[in-house]
Amino acid sequence: SSKLADALDVEKEPVEVRDRYGRGTPNLQADGGPKLLDNFLVARRLIEAGVRCVTLCFSRWDWHGGNFKRGREDMPMLDQAVTALVEDLDQRGMLDDISVVVWGEFGRTPKINTNAGRDHWPQVSCGLLAGGGLRTGQAIGTTNRLGEYAETRPIHFQEVFATLYHQLGINVDELTLPDLQGRPRFLVDHNTYRPMPELV
Repeated sequence: SSKLADALDVEKEPVEVRDRYGRGTPNLQADGGPKLLDNFLVARRLIEAGVRCVTLCFSRWDWHGGNFKRGREDMPMLDQAVTALVEDLDQRGMLDDISVVVWGEFGRTPKINTNAGRDHWPQVSCGLLAGGGLRTGQAIGTTNRLGEYAETRPIHFQEVFATLYHQLGINVDELTLPDLQGRPRFLVDHNTYRPMPELV
């Protein structure tokens, strides 16, 4: 629709808003996404245009080498864009209705490898949730001193999904979707994983 096409045009935003989000670079990062900070602004504009769910990929986080250099390059940009998005949504009165989720699929090894990088480490990871009517402004769970494993309040990814579904008004005790064989499947293992009481 023309409304959707219009939402993709960040040139229609005031320059001070674009400066707040930052620009980044459109260049692809190997098998990752571009470092294009305008995408965070596009996400806000798409939500305003009526899009229900927006996913974006920023940069490439598979740092098996050059961890410290890449971190100094990418983390400040991600921090700027996520902060701008959350503040922008809040200033527009939209934050309570929109969940912002910053999350990867696994963590990185606590030990630095010989290439000054970190390898895959599914034992522990982290995520950031903002808005969506959640009780935010808190850190939930801790790791041991070396970041090797969860020490207090381990959180399963299904708890996060159950929490997000709950905030969307989806009852994970009742709703099922058919799998490829047509069998009904619950969205999460609802007998084990519930919405996080710390957040809802």
